[in-house]
Amino acid sequence: MKNTILNNQDERVEVMALFGYEMTPCQPLTFKRPGGVETEITELLRTHIRFAGKATLHIFDVLAGRERLRLEFNSIDLSWHLTQR
Repeated sequence: MKNTILNNQDERVEVMALFGYEMTPCQPLTFKRPGGVETEITELLRTHIRFAGKATLHIFDVLAGRERLRLEFNSIDLSWHLTQR
């Protein structure tokens, strides 16, 4: 069953990430939705940074199988969110 994000909302997720790897300071490897199954990230497509007030959002466009997703890491509260692309 495919999980989708509805109504342009974001969803807080748990992420397993590798920090300090070669030229990529952070690379998400897997994520898990609340009460859900762990999903493997098969490819990191793009990373960029956006400033939102005092927070820095580290944004990762990824592939999980054939599904294109976006993960955002908030530098203030150290939370990860799965967002609508």
